[in-house]
Amino acid sequence: MNHFKGRHFQKDIILVAVGYYFRFNLSYRDVVEILRDRGITVHHTTIMRWVHHYGPIFQVLWRRHKHSASQSWRVDETYIKVKGQWCYLYRAIDNQGLTLDFELRKHRDYQSAYHFLKRLFTTDGRPHCLVTDQYGGTLKAIKQVIKDGLLEKANHECSKYRNNLIEQDHRFIKRHRVRSAGFQTIRTAAKTLAGVEVVYAIRKETRRNGSFFGFSVTAELKQLLIA
Repeated sequence: MNHFKGRHFQKDIILVAVGYYFRFNLSYRDVVEILRDRGITVHHTTIMRWVHHYGPIFQVLWRRHKHSASQSWRVDETYIKVKGQWCYLYRAIDNQGLTLDFELRKHRDYQSAYHFLKRLFTTDGRPHCLVTDQYGGTLKAIKQVIKDGLLEKANHECSKYRNNLIEQDHRFIKRHRVRSAGFQTIRTAAKTLAGVEVVYAIRKETRRNGSFFGFSVTAELKQLLIA
């Protein structure tokens, strides 16, 4: 499928713009300046539309090809501000730090936790060890997925200290939004964070594999599109 058909700009320009935005702590105007230094004039609202369009596309493609050899998982949520209100980004990683899944939700409650966990277990299977915090809504959701037969009770562990791995992993997402003027809707926030999470997930996997040539966000996104 050609995701760039009908676009005014070439594929490589779009991938550089969205790739840099997802990878680094940049504003849209920062990306405009980077492109202008390379002789390319693009308005910052055009880059914003690219980000909102391609973030979900990268997420779909990444979910199709992602994999984890580990069956020891960590699940937690972090806070994301959307138009002055706190929303909650549910995230799951394995014990090697690789991203398994993520989802932005409006509330931090049983329904949000259950929806996230059910999809995680449905798509990635059953872990041998699932570590969560002791938040009531999460524990209630765990009880329900156990009742649904998606998780064995003995495989769930509540541990503040063993969940430090994902707490540290949240930092990249929080730091990435420092230069942003803020999200205005949960829909655009979810689309933007999809791209940020996917690029971060690919970078972590590349670093684990010890790539000799390092990480290139544009090269990795090209590979994702043809995989």
